[in-house]
Amino acid sequence: MSRVQLGCERLFTAEADRIRGRRVGLITNHSGVDALLQATADKLHGSDLCELVALYGPEHGIRGAAQDGEHIADIADPHTGVPAYSLYGQTRKPDPAMLAGVDLMLFDIQDVGARFYTYLYTMSLSMAACAKAGIPFLVLDRPNPIGGVKIAGNLLDPDFASFVGLYPIPVRYGLTIGEIARLFNEEYALGAELHVVAMEGWRRSAYWEDTGLPWVPPSPNMPSPETAVVYPGTCFFEGTNISEGRGTTKPFEQFGAPFIDGSQLAKTLNSLNLPGVGFRPVFFQPTTGKYADEICQGVQVHVFDRTVFDPLCTGFEALTTVRRLYPEAFSWRVPQGGIHNFDRLAGTDLIRDALDRDLPVAELLACWADGLQSFAEIRHRYLAYA
Repeated sequence: MSRVQLGCERLFTAEADRIRGRRVGLITNHSGVDALLQATADKLHGSDLCELVALYGPEHGIRGAAQDGEHIADIADPHTGVPAYSLYGQTRKPDPAMLAGVDLMLFDIQDVGARFYTYLYTMSLSMAACAKAGIPFLVLDRPNPIGGVKIAGNLLDPDFASFVGLYPIPVRYGLTIGEIARLFNEEYALGAELHVVAMEGWRRSAYWEDTGLPWVPPSPNMPSPETAVVYPGTCFFEGTNISEGRGTTKPFEQFGAPFIDGSQLAKTLNSLNLPGVGFRPVFFQPTTGKYADEICQGVQVHVFDRTVFDPLCTGFEALTTVRRLYPEAFSWRVPQGGIHNFDRLAGTDLIRDALDRDLPVAELLACWADGLQSFAEIRHRYLAYA
């Protein structure tokens, strides 16, 4: 497979007329770069095609320096000098004052293909705000790093909508950022005048390593494409008192706690013979997050074969195993605003209830089949690549 041509690259060549003479705003962060690692923001600022009026940053900020959940202030971008408005501070969408002088909004951020990732909702809320202001919205498409074929997980219950899940989509949705923008716009009536600058050379079956592109971590705890592969399953540990590996060099690829025996856990998980994956006992000491500066034991998830690996099955089997081995020590995280953190991630309270009742994971996964089928039928209308 030859290198994928990104939407942000084609914007300055075959699609240059889209920005010619426009006053553009750009929603982006440090992941908004081309194959030569040139930032789209900097290229727009230095271009004669258009005028870069403003930048808008998601969670973690324009340049990606902030940690998860950290509120970010408005600043002047140090590279371009233009206003850089935070969409993860006092507001989650651009207000009319932030949009003043903009006649075209661009979006260029790398997604990871999982429902919890907040950049999706920065995009959708901004689409709705631009629709209200009469500003066209242009998404510069990028690969889904975990492929565009498989879908998995339950559909989110709208009663559990939050900024880690706003719409009834599955955990793994198998769409590019441009494709899911179209789905959001049409299925949830955002009303945006939406256009997408498509990639060239991307195939649905491709994982990140197949694209020929360098990996730029789109958030501080997404250091590698391997992290993205396991993330749809291991992110659920965020809703428990088990460390999901934040504050270590392997976030989401390892998990544990001070009360866990890593060798026991690895042996038990390996005995399940889950497809395409193995578990290695580890010791780690997080520098931030849960159990900061404490020695934890746990396991590292090693994916041997991505084609058969099921991150949701693996994640829930691991969680169930930890609960069974350490019933007195395991706990769900304290609810925030009346809803468990786990339930926000899961998009329902039914999964936590099922796990508390020791429902076999296979039965849990089977419960999602009808919802996945209905989503697959909707999703098919928005597929832009073979």
